[in-house]
Parts: sequence; structure tokens; C-alpha cells
Amino acid sequence: MTADIKSETHIEQFLTFELADEAYGIEILKVQEIRGWEPIRKIPNTPAYVKGALNLRGTIVPIVDLRERFNMETVEYTPVTVVIVVCIQTENAGPAVMGIVADAVSDVLDINPAEIKHSPNLGAKINTRYIRGMFVAKKNMVMLLDVDKLLNPDEFVEITDLSGSKD
Repeated sequence: MTADIKSETHIEQFLTFELADEAYGIEILKVQEIRGWEPIRKIPNTPAYVKGALNLRGTIVPIVDLRERFNMETVEYTPVTVVIVVCIQTENAGPAVMGIVADAVSDVLDINPAEIKHSPNLGAKINTRYIRGMFVAKKNMVMLLDVDKLLNPDEFVEITDLSGSKD
């Protein structure tokens, strides 16, 4: 199987962004659009990392702050704060759209999947089920996230129900 991968080298693209001065990446094919931060509708009775929802051309999009999801220090949003709108595949709810708040967008990296390293055990700070792997770009290490696993299926269904997709 390894020989098949090496003989069939393909490159994947990842959008990189900053959170607390650390680099993270997500598959660019999951990215629907990048928006500047704007006030959003709060959703009652949701976890603290769910900042609310926005109406994106008729679709209600829950907004998740990754700093809070990863138990990092929270900061005030600035003019460079962005919302990366991604299309995710949930286990129970099927395809869905979600926005993730990031400090800033950095770059697009072309990565050979063979160069993606397994994620180390990071303790309790970040649940490694969200992490696809690590990539070393120049002197910078980029944590590659699996956006499909940022919310578990029950959390996603609950948030989309509360955001107005259910009467």
C-alpha cells in the first residue's frame, strides 16, 4: 500500500490560519469562503465556544471559536479576525456548513500527504481526535485539523437545531 501512495504522489492544499500565534491548517476543499468578523446572532443554551450564528445567503451557519473549543485564552476580535466558512461531513447529520473563528488567515500550502506526521499526544489541552497530523513548513510547524471532527455529531445536531433550522 505504501508503494502505491509513493508512485501516485498527489498534493493536497491546506489553508493555514493563526490561533494564539500558532499555525493551523484545514483542507482547502472544505473551505467555502472567508469572511471578516461581523456581529452575529447569539444562540442561547449553547457551549461557550459557539459564538452564535449568521445568515449566509439563506443558510443559518453556526460559528465556533476554536480558541474556546481548544481551551485557549480568549481575546477580543479585531479587524483581522476572520470567519472561515467550511463545509463539513457529520456522521449523523450529513453535510453541513459551519464557521470557525480564527485570528488571521495566513497562506495556502501544497502538501504531499506522505509528509504529514502523526500528531503527538498533547495531553488534555487539545483533543487529538480533531488533529489530522502535523506538517513542518520551513521553520514553522502547522497543526492540520480534521474539520469534520471539530464537533461531535450530537453537538452539531443540537447547535443547528438551536440556530433556527428547527421550529
